[in-house]
Amino acid sequence: QVRETQALILAPTRELAVQIQKGLLALGDYMNVQCHACIGGTNVGEDIRKLDYGQHVVAGTPGRVFDMIRRRSLRTRAIKMLVLDEADEMLNKGFKEQIYDVYRYLPPATQVVLISATLPHEILEMTNKFMTDPIRILVKRDELTLEGIKQFFVAVEREEWKFDTLCDLYDTLTITQAVIFCNTKRKVDWLTEKMREANFTVSSMHGDMPQKERESIMKEFRSGA
Repeated sequence: QVRETQALILAPTRELAVQIQKGLLALGDYMNVQCHACIGGTNVGEDIRKLDYGQHVVAGTPGRVFDMIRRRSLRTRAIKMLVLDEADEMLNKGFKEQIYDVYRYLPPATQVVLISATLPHEILEMTNKFMTDPIRILVKRDELTLEGIKQFFVAVEREEWKFDTLCDLYDTLTITQAVIFCNTKRKVDWLTEKMREANFTVSSMHGDMPQKERESIMKEFRSGA
């Protein structure tokens, strides 16, 4: 019943923050839970308006969340929990200072939940800074595999052979939809062009693209367009 932000969730990407928001709205549908995603690339005025209306949970990327706190649009006095989702990825993307900046504005009694696939030194340093006697929950590797999902890898000796190997996979397997991850934005653009030349129906997404375009591509992908 308190129309103030009580939980704050930080995520490394805009898409993950929106996904978290949708999940929370679905879970809290019958409880009238208000949840807003504060992400870069969207209208600042709309963020301010939504936060002024009152949100129980805010999910977002560290930069935009800190901006909203600094503008005093996101009030932190009632926050009881901070969740750092994919904390190792946030550190890899250079969000360390912004995470620390956000943390400084939270009440001293805030519970911190840190979720990370790996535990590098910087993550351990963060747990020491943010937590007192934390409980560690380690998920066994054999419990991480989703039921019904087959996993395999192909050892490709040379970079220039990867595209032909990808085409061979499409010829061998029945693939209706797929997500292909690349390690650079340049490679995303290159692969998209190569696949189109080979008559594949393909769209691409990366951080240099406008937010609305990324949302449109994700919507089309989910609908099977």
